[in-house]
Amino acid sequence: MDSVEKDGIRLQDDGRSLLEVLIDGRQAGRIDYFLLDGEGDSPAARVGVHTVVEPSHEGQGIGGRLAVEFYRAAAAEGRPVVPLCPYLKHWADTHPDQAPAADPELVQRAKSYMETHSSLW
Repeated sequence: MDSVEKDGIRLQDDGRSLLEVLIDGRQAGRIDYFLLDGEGDSPAARVGVHTVVEPSHEGQGIGGRLAVEFYRAAAAEGRPVVPLCPYLKHWADTHPDQAPAADPELVQRAKSYMETHSSLW
């Protein structure tokens, strides 16, 4: 599990399905995601499906910190990001310099995967 400490906030990433922010040892926010296998020349991707910030931590920039770290971790792994979660998609649209757009075919593959595995979400 990858863990990064920034400004007194701990970001933890299990590398498979959860990126979370811990404050005083308690979860303040998270991004649920899955890794989509690559096909042919297409690389595997991190697919963000759900972002949650606990009500007591709303308005503190937790969601933005999660998004930055999510994209940073994907870039470090050489993976594109497919932001299917509405919050992550909006963040990516408003931060194109930090959030490269995913290939449309990759986005469609991620959506199809979610539809066929809907019980996971």
